[in-house]
Amino acid sequence: MFNGIGVTGFLLIAVVALLLFGPNKLPELGRAFGRTLKEFKAGAREMMDDNDDRDRSRASRVEVSRTETATEDQSSNKRLPE
Repeated sequence: MFNGIGVTGFLLIAVVALLLFGPNKLPELGRAFGRTLKEFKAGAREMMDDNDDRDRSRASRVEVSRTETATEDQSSNKRLPE
């Protein structure tokens, strides 16, 4: 994910953040960032689960319609010859 950023890049980012926000505000910002990331992951996971559920329901509807079609075909074959 961070292939282009090395140790010096992270140190530079940390120093700039420390200068901008101060040592008292930095832990609070880190916690807020962690919570935001956690909520984003949970939302993404929920969306993926919803898509999986939707795909499963479509597949079961297709299977039911295939079964109904096969049953109708079998019942039409059982008619008496005219």
